[in-house]
Amino acid sequence: MNTHRIHRVAKLTGLSKDVIRVWERRFSLLKPTRGTNRYRNYSDEDVMMLRYLKEQLDAGASIGELAKLGREELVTQARASAPRAAVVENMFGRLLRELVTTLNPLDRVTFEKRLNGAVAVVPFDEALHGILLPLQERVGQLWHDGHVGIAVEHYVTSQIQQKIFSAMNQLPVAEFGASVVVACPPGEEHDIAALAVAYQCRVRGCRVYYLGSNVPIAALVKLCHEVKPDLTILSFPIVRSEDKVTALIQTLVQDVSMLSDLAVGGHGAIAMRDLFISSQIEVLEDFSALESKLDRLIRRPALPR
Repeated sequence: MNTHRIHRVAKLTGLSKDVIRVWERRFSLLKPTRGTNRYRNYSDEDVMMLRYLKEQLDAGASIGELAKLGREELVTQARASAPRAAVVENMFGRLLRELVTTLNPLDRVTFEKRLNGAVAVVPFDEALHGILLPLQERVGQLWHDGHVGIAVEHYVTSQIQQKIFSAMNQLPVAEFGASVVVACPPGEEHDIAALAVAYQCRVRGCRVYYLGSNVPIAALVKLCHEVKPDLTILSFPIVRSEDKVTALIQTLVQDVSMLSDLAVGGHGAIAMRDLFISSQIEVLEDFSALESKLDRLIRRPALPR
């Protein structure tokens, strides 16, 4: 079962974070757990019930009357109503399987028609996390296992990049607000996760400087001197040797941390979590952690430049 931070729950249900907190406190309908970082984690069942409650409220019901039914009854009714969450999850799973079947041998027309059609009919946030990022991970594993060639892997990556860039280009260009630099460190060519991070930052109204893959540290430092970002995020999708990570951390702490808050994400960062944390670099373990980081950043009073 998946768990979700409150920012993600708000997006999935259409309810504000304040409403979710009030319902949790007043009616005891939600049962969030707490992770090692002490953040509340909500279950798929919580999300399903909240979606059902919102549907009932939109139809004219009262939250007070609904709450009297209790969590168990509400969950039962939510399941019986065939919630959209389950339908969407099944649709995404089926779509991913269909897309994979078009890759060996490559059937470009079918692949692009199915991918384009699916992304067009759901909110992009759902497409990003339900289709595009899982597709990238699945195709990367297929390449690693020798089931598709590197050319096919690059082709799929290019298709995913186009979708994310297109969605970003439809967002307004922020003139004010927190500034965030997003990049991949030297030698890291896989930038889909970093691009997704940049998109999420843009959605939250941040001024985003997306630098892409394989960014030399000297170039990163130069830009940070010029734009003075509130936050710099580096994506480490691939696990590196401890020696390389240690050397990179030393450079980041010496040349970047004095200019900007630092955070890292990706499988490689999580694998070396202790090294980063011991150097006061925050590790973002998932997109919910990113949302929490951005929430704190946006609420923080602006400092004079």
